[in-house]
Amino acid sequence: MDQDRIEETLAHLTRSVDDLSDVVARQEQQIDLLTRRVARLMERAAEQESEASGGVLLGDERPPHY
Repeated sequence: MDQDRIEETLAHLTRSVDDLSDVVARQEQQIDLLTRRVARLMERAAEQESEASGGVLLGDERPPHY
C-alpha cells in the first residue's frame, strides 16, 4: 500500500469509529430513559395492584393465584 492509500484508509476508519461512538452514546441515553420509564411503570402497576387487592406487593412476589 502506498502512503496515500494508508492515510485514506486510516481517515475512513477514524470516521467510522467516531460515528459508531456517537451511535453508542445515543443508545446509552435511550436505554437510560427507557429504563427509568419501565421502573415508573412497574411502580404504578404495583401501586394499582396493591390498591386493588388491599395488600402490599413486595418486589417480584407472585400474586396468590399462581
